[in-house]
Amino acid sequence: MGDFTEFATQNWLLFLALFVILGLLVGGEVLRKMRGISTLDAVSALRLINDQEAVIVDVREIGDYRGGHIPQARHIPLSALQDRASELANKDKPVLVYCRSGGVAQSACAMLKKHGLTDVHSLKGGLLAWTDAQLPVSRNDKA
Repeated sequence: MGDFTEFATQNWLLFLALFVILGLLVGGEVLRKMRGISTLDAVSALRLINDQEAVIVDVREIGDYRGGHIPQARHIPLSALQDRASELANKDKPVLVYCRSGGVAQSACAMLKKHGLTDVHSLKGGLLAWTDAQLPVSRNDKA
């Protein structure tokens, strides 16, 4: 135990960095849970789309959307989501939100919840996870 204590005191900066990183990881998950945001992996998201006809929302910028998106995804960039949230107010269908890797979609889901949508889900890992699961991607020039 004495060796560990000596190591820790000599490398206190490493331990500080470790605790900061752990805090950020745990804090992000706690914040997501507090917001009540559900995350779905690619297969669960596909099941939600097929079984419940979920509305799919791509919150990336137009260039990214044109480069490839989930089929039937509506393009509403995060910058316009505040003003266009009412377009998604179909209470009968769940909403699946995604971005490139999943982080921005979490913020978008929180924004939609503030606008009264209750059945909102984020695609865990974003479009990267979708393509990693070898699920279809549409590429067209229309937004």
